[in-house]
This record gives sequence, C-alpha cells and structure tokens, in this order.
Amino acid sequence: MIKKILVSQPQPTSEKSPYFDIAKDLDVELVFRPFIKVEGLTSKEFRQQRINLLDYTAVVFTSRHAIDNYFTLAKELRVTIPEDMKYFCVTEQIALYIQKYIQYRKRKVFFGTTGKIADLVPTMVKHKTEKYLVPLSDVHNNSVTELLDAKKLQHKECIMYRTVSNDFTPEEKKAFDYDMMIFFSPTGIKALMKNFPKFKQGDIKIAAFGPSTAKEVTDNGLRLDLQAPTPEQPSMTGALKAFLEKKK
Repeated sequence: MIKKILVSQPQPTSEKSPYFDIAKDLDVELVFRPFIKVEGLTSKEFRQQRINLLDYTAVVFTSRHAIDNYFTLAKELRVTIPEDMKYFCVTEQIALYIQKYIQYRKRKVFFGTTGKIADLVPTMVKHKTEKYLVPLSDVHNNSVTELLDAKKLQHKECIMYRTVSNDFTPEEKKAFDYDMMIFFSPTGIKALMKNFPKFKQGDIKIAAFGPSTAKEVTDNGLRLDLQAPTPEQPSMTGALKAFLEKKK
C-alpha cells in the first residue's frame, strides 16, 4: 500500500499543481524534499576558467540559477555590467527575473517561448555581431555549443554553478519512511546513495523521470518501478496518477 511519497523537488508554488490533486483524490501524503541543490562557484574558481565578463556583449540565460550566479560573480569580481549588455533568455519568466538585478528594458532583453535554447537561436542570429557568454551548470552536454557553432555565432560557454547533494540531517534520516520515491536526475539518485549508503529498497517503489535518471537507478542495483515520460504519460504527475490508480 502506497501512502507516503517523497518527491525529490521543491514544493510547487502554485496551488493548482497536479501533485495536490493526486494527494487529495488518491489519499496519499506527498513530501517535497530536494535531494540536490545548486551552489555557485567562488570568484577564485571562476577565475581559473580565464573568462573576462566584459569581453562579451550578450549573455544567454537558461535558468534563474544562471542569472543569480552571473550577477553574484560580477559583484564579487567588482565588475560593473554595462548598461547596454543584452540578455537572451529561454523563457519570459526567466527574462522577467532579471529585474531582480537590473532595470528591465525590452530593447536589451529577449526571450523564447518553449524553454529550449534551439527556439532562442533565431533571435540570437538576428544579433549576429554580439559576443555571447553562456553560463552553465557543471552538469551539461555539448548541445548548446553545437547549436551556436552551426549558426556561426561568437560564443563562449562557462561554468558558474554546480549541482551538489542536499544532505539529510540526522533527524531526517531517522524519519525516512517512504513507500515511494520520485527522482528527476541522476544526481538525485547519487545523493540518495551518498546519504544512505546502506539503503535497502525492499518494498519501496522508485520512479524516475528521463532515461538517464532511470539508468542511474538500475546502475545502482535498484529496482525501477515507474518511468516517465512515455507516449501515454508525458508528465511525471500523469504517470504517477495512473500508477497509483492501478495499485488501488
């Protein structure tokens, strides 16, 4: 019987989240507890990449973490970002977040609609003379580099933040009694094994979002009970609801 489910993500900010409907309709308790957290590089670590922020006339932001760490590093490095710096963001929400650090002006802030950098590239191509800096996490692939190279854009990728284990307190470890756990990244599984090196799965169900997360589950000798997305269930909430309904 599945009654208590750990979701390894922050609690949704919207009351309309499908997770809350699942909890209510299927009478389960959902606990939101991220297994990973993001921390910025220190200015000393960033300097080792030999990148001068002022060598670039535009910045590409793929997340709020990228924005936070770009402006934090600029402050630590005592670099004043020019008024005419241009910002290219993968969504409007991320673009609006820039207001935390600068005065928002449409002529210098551009955004895509889908959250994918590929859909932002046509806008970047219209500004072909810019020198683009792309802040990234330590966990990333070469897709951004390949996309921008293909369009012959001047760009440089750099690491500004890293994903690390969000360690459990001794109290949390004692209260660790879940019937199911849901993971969204391989790093989350690594964090589980780091925090609970003697973890025995037993009857605990494990769900994974994405093929790389699913692979990390099985690579650690764990049983994968639910995987998303699938053609039938493109979201984790949809897959979870269908899974729980079958178990009733």
